Amino acid sequence: MTGHLYGVGLGPGDPELITRKAARLIEQADVVAYHAGVGKQSNARRIAADLIPASAVEEELRYPVTTGTTDHPGGYTGAMADFYADCTDRLAAHLEAGRDVVVLAEGDPLFYGSFMYLHDRLADRFPTEVVPGVPAFAAATAVLHAPLVRQTDVLTVLPGTLDVPELARRLADTDGAIIMKLGRRFPGVVEALRQAGRLEGAMYVERASMPAERWMRVVDVDPATVPYFSLIVVPGDTRPSVVEPPSVVEPPSVVEPPSSVVEPVETTLKVVGLGPGPEAWLTPEASAALAEVDHVVGYAPYVDRVPQRAGLTRHASGNTVETDRARLALELAARGERVAVVSGGDAGVFGMASAVFEVADDYPSVEVEVLPGVSAVQAVAARAGAPVGADFAVISLSDRLKPWAVVEERLRAVAQADLVCAVYNPASRSRTTQVARLREVFSEHRPPETVVVVGRDVGRDEESLTVTTLGELDPAAIDMKCLLIVGATSTRVTSSGRVWTPRYVRDEVPV
Repeated sequence: MTGHLYGVGLGPGDPELITRKAARLIEQADVVAYHAGVGKQSNARRIAADLIPASAVEEELRYPVTTGTTDHPGGYTGAMADFYADCTDRLAAHLEAGRDVVVLAEGDPLFYGSFMYLHDRLADRFPTEVVPGVPAFAAATAVLHAPLVRQTDVLTVLPGTLDVPELARRLADTDGAIIMKLGRRFPGVVEALRQAGRLEGAMYVERASMPAERWMRVVDVDPATVPYFSLIVVPGDTRPSVVEPPSVVEPPSVVEPPSSVVEPVETTLKVVGLGPGPEAWLTPEASAALAEVDHVVGYAPYVDRVPQRAGLTRHASGNTVETDRARLALELAARGERVAVVSGGDAGVFGMASAVFEVADDYPSVEVEVLPGVSAVQAVAARAGAPVGADFAVISLSDRLKPWAVVEERLRAVAQADLVCAVYNPASRSRTTQVARLREVFSEHRPPETVVVVGRDVGRDEESLTVTTLGELDPAAIDMKCLLIVGATSTRVTSSGRVWTPRYVRDEVPV
């Protein structure tokens, strides 16, 4: 019979915070294993020292490298892979011999812990149990006597090893936050907090629950003194307040508005097209506008693409609340704030521009300026060649804002007119039949060899481009990330696979 593997959380450092179950397992262990840094004593063993029985075999798992360099031919990754392979073999030998192995883990075993790498390699081979421990951030908030999050606040746990722009973005988009893994990354973390507007109120805690525990404001910390065993607490109460869209109320009957009403200010709301994805496809005009505003409003994935900086407040929301987003942006602008509404691609092509104009008449003091962006159809067409080099139409297959009967009527008109057709929003989880119906409608008027281009995530790392035909088009392979271009009967494919549509009609001589 094989032994059992236990990953035992010890808590943040105070031996009195070890759970009764963890203590029992350590005291009964045949083998006690623990990690140790280069040239250091194991902190995990120090916490559990009084519980380790004299009869236990101790396995010290000493890292070959932490923050230094290595001469391993595979670099840091190769050195660590060999280290965990060796650790696995050592512990597996005990388990195969029927000995129970307890692996000590600071904090919680599966929360940024080294035990997880052993778990990945051993849990499928031996009976395994994980005993949770008090995480370091729980001890840190207890030290501060500061509520971390309340009610519906969102808590985000972040590694300080993230790049500054990404860390700043995530800090700006959450209520409460914990930032771990500081050490040498501390100056960059401080800069991210500053850019996100979260530096004021952020608290630094070092060695929580240990004898050397200390805490202070982040702005008062000397970066040269920051150890690995430290973290930053950003309470949800410190998040800048967000202006909510106004409620719809009847106009007041009095001539003078009450003193609490904010007088409208003549201002401009910018509606910005971000392009399909790559930063290189963001226009200089759009980039300049985003660098000047104090608020960015939009669908969350598009807001995420705007770099966080000091003084910028982000207002992200879901995909089906366009009018609410527009009203929030207009309300902010009417109060004199500098605001941009963002859309992917071009804001005027199935984007936020029309949603803004839908409610703009309610805010006569706000001028709306639309800044163009590279549209998805332009991006896919450019990747394919020149499929929209002649007359073309653009249609969305989404029936959320219009009946499907209207969509189908327009598809039929485009097919009959022999226009190239760019198709947005071809499918989603709840819309799975429209592409098949599109193929049927076009097949009534186009031959099966009609060229079709399928672009997916064009401009992004996952980009793919498929050139097929109407007869071979597989509706099941199409999802919301795709844009289709259905060629005209004159659309052609070159010997190298490039797609183009002549500017002239059929056999007429080009001018």
